Amino acid sequence: MQTVKMVVTGPFNAGKTEFIQTVSEIDVVSTERSISSEAEKVKEQTTVAMDFGRITVDDDLTLYMFGTPGQKRFDFMWEILSEGMLGFIVMVDSTRPETFREARTILETFRAYAPTPYVVAANKQDLPDAWEVEDMRIALRLSPDVELLPCVSIDKESVKNNLLALLTAVLQELDTG
Repeated sequence: MQTVKMVVTGPFNAGKTEFIQTVSEIDVVSTERSISSEAEKVKEQTTVAMDFGRITVDDDLTLYMFGTPGQKRFDFMWEILSEGMLGFIVMVDSTRPETFREARTILETFRAYAPTPYVVAANKQDLPDAWEVEDMRIALRLSPDVELLPCVSIDKESVKNNLLALLTAVLQELDTG
């Protein structure tokens, strides 16, 4: 049995917890707490340590998904959660261009922790004010070889497509490495 540790990261309120909850076959272990900051009243809860979910792909493969906190004040958890990861997904809220720079910084931080495969998920593509994926590529300064995929974190098929893209890249690296 092979296990693959994947990290789901991104800015605050990008959809990381929902992404994991949508596909996890176990109840997600979550460290969400109520928000007390007025500036962040976008939602009422935030992840303070991590989210954890699991998917059994087949008899030989299980994915462990670790969601990071998105707020800068919890970034000390990022390096801890990145240990042993074989790949990561950067979730970006397609409707909040003011978070794109932060998403790019998070991407670069995780690449510095470990040179593993990654994909970028352009989340909330179902909303009317979502940026087009290719416009996001330009804004995020992603090269054409970086996989930037449309995502709706509450849609199981959408989440599976993003996970499969990352898993394919991870397995290719394991085969060649």
